[in-house]
Amino acid sequence: MKLSIKSQEDFWAGLMFIGFGLAAIIVARDYPMGSAMRMGPGYFPTWLGAILMVIGAIITAISLRVQGGKLSGFAWRPMIALFAAFLAYGMMMDSSLGFIPSIAVVVIVSSLAIRDFRPVELAILTGVLVLGTTALFLWGLELPYPKFWWSY
Repeated sequence: MKLSIKSQEDFWAGLMFIGFGLAAIIVARDYPMGSAMRMGPGYFPTWLGAILMVIGAIITAISLRVQGGKLSGFAWRPMIALFAAFLAYGMMMDSSLGFIPSIAVVVIVSSLAIRDFRPVELAILTGVLVLGTTALFLWGLELPYPKFWWSY
């Protein structure tokens, strides 16, 4: 019996899920597991990795049966823009520039991942996300991050 991949997108997505699940299990193997009632630090990543692997196996199996699209070229622009956004956030938070400017830069730099963004929509999105993350993390969870570099 010859296996043929009918949906390349699903096939590679399934393998990606399996790979991330396997990586989570490998990283968590040195942590104490615990039990369901007394979870250790290895419990959650191990089970999450196992669940990811099962989902990946299902998606990969579906790719052999259901007709889907072929892969086009790799999307380098979003990958580079998101990497730059996360890197900028980490560097800004590490240098104590503040939580609010860091979140604003993440939103603005990650908007470069799409080809045609509108400045008005970007401004609204930036404002909403800055307000939402500030409300959640600084006011709600009371994390000890400075809001701005001058309020250290």
